Amino acid sequence: MNVSISAIVVDLRTTVGAMQSTITFYTLTMAAVMLLGAKLGDVWGRRRAFVIGAVVYGLGSLITGLSPNITVLFIGWAVIEGLGAVLVIPAIAALVAENYTGRDRVTAFAVLGAVSGAAVAAGPLIGGLVTTYSSWRFVFFGESVVIVLVLLVTRFVADRSRPVRIRIDVLSALLSAAGLVLIVVGMLQSKTWGWILPILPPTIGGVPITPLGLSPVPYVMAAGVVLLWWFLHRQKELVLAGRTPLLQVSMLSIPRLQSGLSVLSAQYAITAGLFFMVPIYLQMTLGLNALQTGIKIFPLSIALILFSVFGTWLSRRWSAKRIVRIGQLILVASSLFLLASVSVDLKGVAFGVGMFFAGAALGLLASQLGNVNMTSVPEQQSSEVGGLQGVMQNLGSSLGTALIGSILIASLGSVFLGSVNSSMLPESVQATVVQETNSGIAIIPATSVEAIAERVGLSPSDATELTNLYQRAQVSALRVSFASLAMISGIALLLSRNIPGTAPTQERKRMKRPTR
Repeated sequence: MNVSISAIVVDLRTTVGAMQSTITFYTLTMAAVMLLGAKLGDVWGRRRAFVIGAVVYGLGSLITGLSPNITVLFIGWAVIEGLGAVLVIPAIAALVAENYTGRDRVTAFAVLGAVSGAAVAAGPLIGGLVTTYSSWRFVFFGESVVIVLVLLVTRFVADRSRPVRIRIDVLSALLSAAGLVLIVVGMLQSKTWGWILPILPPTIGGVPITPLGLSPVPYVMAAGVVLLWWFLHRQKELVLAGRTPLLQVSMLSIPRLQSGLSVLSAQYAITAGLFFMVPIYLQMTLGLNALQTGIKIFPLSIALILFSVFGTWLSRRWSAKRIVRIGQLILVASSLFLLASVSVDLKGVAFGVGMFFAGAALGLLASQLGNVNMTSVPEQQSSEVGGLQGVMQNLGSSLGTALIGSILIASLGSVFLGSVNSSMLPESVQATVVQETNSGIAIIPATSVEAIAERVGLSPSDATELTNLYQRAQVSALRVSFASLAMISGIALLLSRNIPGTAPTQERKRMKRPTR
């Protein structure tokens, strides 16, 4: 989807902001309903839940490919495909746990993480190729075909689990979904409403909604936090009442799982941020098509694939903590390297090197974190942890797209307007620009600014100057976004302290050591 943004914007006559919302809500749908999906897997049986989810996902892909407008695309992709995925992802984790034991189980989860990382990397290349030489729609038709092939081989997967009779607490499902949605929506709307002080707040009957003179964003996000607190409290009440909770809150006190989930969420936030802001810049500033965008991202993609496999091999010799910490340090360094490499055309070798090492870091993390999380609990809780892992993956992706997208758009607007106001453009021109951008700055191709400027009455020379200012603002916005990623990468270093620090060989020796 990310490398096809500009093609979809043109085809469906929509905006980058609408695409950002669609991409964010796709992962948000999964994060909001993943715990319910995991519990339904226990009720229906893991393989049956996988099949039902795959069918729903395939149907959503078909609707997405046929979309006549952004609304239908949103429903097909962000809603229906997302709902299918909430059944598939926990079922995969649980089925792997059931089909492997001991060291083979550890290896299986490492391979699963590596394959997932490789898939994330291959997506932009496949999507870019199909979009450029055919249509973005065939990307989603192709997904439906893949689903059919997957369903044909599902019968070869053993499922020893038996459906269980439990009553799912509807209030818990509503509280968790609503809490996550409010937090991400608040972050998503920060670029329009403002983080603290109101910029363009929503209105009711022409009256701006600014409680106590502030933007609605902090109130919306605070409401989300309160609902999540209520959700956790509700789970404890259900346990005390002898009922089955949607989430065993006691699992969250396991230090190993805490670190694994938090680092996983940060990893997906960084991945989603990169895969949103870089294609946006390449397509909307440099005018590259989907395939050219995929090729530009290729260093990251190939490194992610290679180091996902390499990380799986390393996991037999090094501890997960050592591999994760090395990956995190490389990620911080690559974020700073990318920040230093930013230029108008991004043609320097430094950008490619930065993308390669970012992919290497993400590949190392992808090969370890799934295994760290899934081996933190007994096998009977694998479905529940699979759902919790899916929540954190997709919440991280949602927050990454929403946060980095909002930073990109907000910094673009502030830098552009600041440049216009301090430029040598006539005051009348400055006033016209301020008036035309009063409802916010849209991300558009830099080459189209001149034509828009002339259409609103600017002279050719003023239009050219305005184009240069807009292009420089886009470069500055990209630089601010890379700085934000570097900051997230640095914070994530603090989250990995409880990752297991014992190498597999040391574990085996300790297990074989005779007791007295």
